[in-house]
Amino acid sequence: MPTGVNTPVQVTQKGLDALQQEYNALLNTKRPQIVDRLANARSQGDLAENSDYHNAKDELEFLDGRISELEDVLKNAVVVHDVGGKNGVSVGTKVTVKINGNEKTYHIVGEWEADPAKLKISHASPLGEALMGKRVGEKVEVNAPAGKVVYEILSVE
Repeated sequence: MPTGVNTPVQVTQKGLDALQQEYNALLNTKRPQIVDRLANARSQGDLAENSDYHNAKDELEFLDGRISELEDVLKNAVVVHDVGGKNGVSVGTKVTVKINGNEKTYHIVGEWEADPAKLKISHASPLGEALMGKRVGEKVEVNAPAGKVVYEILSVE
């Protein structure tokens, strides 16, 4: 989910806190551990056949990429404040919908905190986009792999 230069990134306060915790853990704990591992592997001599050295080097490159990505997100984060559904569905609200006779409650969040398994959906996902701005009683159609699915909004909080 890369962002462009100075592209605002919508997050809830809880999401921002989680991203900040991940950033701090990677920068202050995990990165120093990998740097130490890399230094130890380097001191073992011939680097051409030193798999621990190459693994640590690859891991450090990946980690530095994630740290850079998080720095960009944190720099451009815009915390959305829960408006309690007064203006319809928005980032930070919970929306209960009826789908094929079943009720589900989704939490609309920023892209960086989306977790469909926990019913946290991004405002930029197909369902999130369809729900944005809608109010109780409205219906939205979303194209799904199995065809069009109709969601009826039961509550927004």
